[in-house]
Amino acid sequence: MEGVCQPSPPPSPQATPQPPIPILVAPRFEDAKIEHLVALISDMIDRLIVHNDQIPLQSDGLTRFHSRSPPSISVRDYLARIVRYANVEKSCLLITLHYIDQICARLPKFTITSLTIHRFVIASVTVSSKALCDVFCTNSRYAQVGGIKTNELNLLEREFLNIIDWRLFCTGELLQQYYANLVRTHSKGAYKLDIPPDPEPISPFPIPASLDETEEMEAVASSSSHYDADEAESTATEHFISSCAASIADTAAGDGDMRSDVDFDDEVVIDDGDAATAEGSTIPPEDIVPEAVVAPSSISVATPRTAAKRRAESAEVNPLDERLRPRGRRRLDRPM
Repeated sequence: MEGVCQPSPPPSPQATPQPPIPILVAPRFEDAKIEHLVALISDMIDRLIVHNDQIPLQSDGLTRFHSRSPPSISVRDYLARIVRYANVEKSCLLITLHYIDQICARLPKFTITSLTIHRFVIASVTVSSKALCDVFCTNSRYAQVGGIKTNELNLLEREFLNIIDWRLFCTGELLQQYYANLVRTHSKGAYKLDIPPDPEPISPFPIPASLDETEEMEAVASSSSHYDADEAESTATEHFISSCAASIADTAAGDGDMRSDVDFDDEVVIDDGDAATAEGSTIPPEDIVPEAVVAPSSISVATPRTAAKRRAESAEVNPLDERLRPRGRRRLDRPM
């Protein structure tokens, strides 16, 4: 019938958005990918910054870590930059969370905000690399990566160590707890620990019907084990004799030079740019972190001394004595 309003068709049901499939990460932080650690740590720090930026800044709470304005680079990009150009270990990244807890407990007025996080991170990576790694970069390298001056990084490092009272270590179990909590409390639930299922229990061997069968099985197992051991020992002896004969023949053929293709006097020298030798790894020269509120002194401050040298100086012993000079680690970008 004309003029009669036809009922409108029912609206098509909208598809409900499906939750994203979580990314499976290694159950141990030592086996996790470095980009996953960067994403997890930056996610936690971003949530911390959003909360702490609402707290009014007091004048008595200013430290050397405070910038005059928030840097334009995000925390995730800043961490990725440090990882790319400074070869940072996973433990050095993860222990930054432990340092945040320690320093905030010692300085109640200090908070991680958009003004303090960048200088805090580069100072944390600098001291943790020297404490936990066998090789590390110089302060000039870390300062160039972090976008600040070397003199300022020296001051940040000294103040960082004084605040934390040189307590730079923690257990692997504590780092694992930080890692598991980062995965569990991710803001978008985008990560999940790839924990394998428990293996099925192995079925026990059938019980022999009588005592005679048990004794017979033990006798067969004992004889076969003795035979296998004797055969393995004989084979190993023959292999050792043949390898020694081949080595003597090679030495005689080479006039006594067993490895003429290797020069053991060559020194491994890693220059200042070896921390990132891949294509496109040149560090951008511009400063990416604004100036600090507390201006650094014009006097150059030396890098903190090692514990061995501090003990030597406290005992009024000549630090140049070769017997007391600390040895072991070397900087990544300093020739031997």
